[in-house]
Amino acid sequence: MKGQLSAEMIILLAVVLAIVAIAANYLLQTAQHSGEAAQNKTEQITKAMEKTCITDADCKSGQCINGMCK
Repeated sequence: MKGQLSAEMIILLAVVLAIVAIAANYLLQTAQHSGEAAQNKTEQITKAMEKTCITDADCKSGQCINGMCK
């Protein structure tokens, strides 16, 4: 019969949509965790850079000893 959907086709469509929804959810969670990890690493690098110096003028305290602000 032309233009009609069988029960099997409806079930198959539901399964495919469920798989797509699960995959999309997994990708969103992975992206969120990756973003958090990148942000944490950026903060670590920024903190390390704030402690390094070449001259006393590079430090808030005004003291640069062996390349580290004191």
